[in-house]
Amino acid sequence: MENTIRTLSVKSIPFLLGFLFLSLLPLKGQEILTAFTYFDLVSEQYGKIEDYETDVVFTTPSGVMEGVLYYKKPNLLRINFTKPQDQVLVVDGTTLVLYIPELRVTMTQQLKKRSATSVATIASVQGLNLLKRRYSISYMTESGSTPVPLDSSQPGSEMVVKLKLEWRSVDEGFRQIEIAVNNETKIIRRITGITAEYERIQLDFLDTLLNQGIPEGRFRYEPPNTANLYNNFLFEPEE
Repeated sequence: MENTIRTLSVKSIPFLLGFLFLSLLPLKGQEILTAFTYFDLVSEQYGKIEDYETDVVFTTPSGVMEGVLYYKKPNLLRINFTKPQDQVLVVDGTTLVLYIPELRVTMTQQLKKRSATSVATIASVQGLNLLKRRYSISYMTESGSTPVPLDSSQPGSEMVVKLKLEWRSVDEGFRQIEIAVNNETKIIRRITGITAEYERIQLDFLDTLLNQGIPEGRFRYEPPNTANLYNNFLFEPEE
């Protein structure tokens, strides 16, 4: 079991990082609410959010990761994982730190200057604005902006509006992104990405709490000094 967890943790890192970062109004009469307009309404809602806390479930081809995610506007992020146990990912705006206790490893990455001020999760106003520029937007279902069950196979499933984003360029990490939005709160409930290799990656947000006044100290993290340190494991930092 321990070896399985280690393998899951290591294999999931590229998926996790690629998935997290990218640095409704009711209908009236014959008015048509386009997918692009609905997406803007979701972005507008996220523009009002100063911080949030949410349980996350990250599902990849190699397994499932779970934890609690903290986000603070504009570019602070922390995930305390419960699966794998005690794993931590932190972004303080300029540096990404990933601690993997099973391997006794800490990996850090200095963020590029041009993106350090715009690092954000997809589930943020900055991330949504990036998606709008890089992807075409349409509804997933023929019902358009009419809510449908999150999981069609489960009776009584949460009602959401489903959007489909398709890449404009093959340089993007995901050829398609599906976003399920809670129709009442306009908060993202699920994001599903289809990679260039047609692998399916899913991120669920559960019990999201908005504007809790999360202190900046929550995003300061010192990994154990007994862990082996690997700096700039993604790319070389800019001079």
